[in-house]
Amino acid sequence: MRALRAALAAAGDVAIPSPNIWNWPEVYEQENAAQDSDGAVWTVLRELVPWAGADVLDVGCGDGFHLPVFAAEAASVTGVEPHPPLVERARRRVGDRARVLRAGAAALPLPDASVDLVHARTAYFFGPGCEPGLAEAQRVLRPGGAIAIVDLDATVPPYGRWMRADIPRYDPARVERFFEQQGFSMRRVATQWRFPDRAACEAVLRIEFSRAVAERAVAETVGVTVPVGYRVHVRRKETFRSA
Repeated sequence: MRALRAALAAAGDVAIPSPNIWNWPEVYEQENAAQDSDGAVWTVLRELVPWAGADVLDVGCGDGFHLPVFAAEAASVTGVEPHPPLVERARRRVGDRARVLRAGAAALPLPDASVDLVHARTAYFFGPGCEPGLAEAQRVLRPGGAIAIVDLDATVPPYGRWMRADIPRYDPARVERFFEQQGFSMRRVATQWRFPDRAACEAVLRIEFSRAVAERAVAETVGVTVPVGYRVHVRRKETFRSA
């Protein structure tokens, strides 16, 4: 969520810092492992944009946590990430199962019409201001290909309540209207973040929010699970025409 706060202040082809994973990659690894503990997001993605035998691009792949899931079924997988230390972590994680390139969403180092699925999860595509990245995704997609954007649903408590407290100017309804106007469908997905212990849970909440909101989140969280809502936005290339 700190990544979202940074993204709201930046646009264009400038690398947008993600303070959580950039500064605390080991804690963020625990966060990735805890997210969507029942696989609800993956179930929706498989239904809407199946990737078996496809060429997949993961934009803002971070340290490559999601790349092996795609690589198990896809014909090829490419991750792009602007932060060099995360690029190296991702390359170590995936070995020869995927390639990882240093790049941002607004300048993808891929040919036109070269992939079938562009996936982005809580990275760059946060609504108004992400048009350069959407244009790049459209460029690299083949006809019939899809872009799938997985983002946090700030209308769902308690995580969404903490998120809105941390970023009062973030308007979930405005973001949803933006994606609708850009030709995306939307599916809401209810998930649970489930941590192995209380220490991991508290560490993750403290890298996700400002200090005051993090302490509130820690105090309001009972046990080691946190309900978190997501939105999955999908647009197929042949169904969208630029204005």
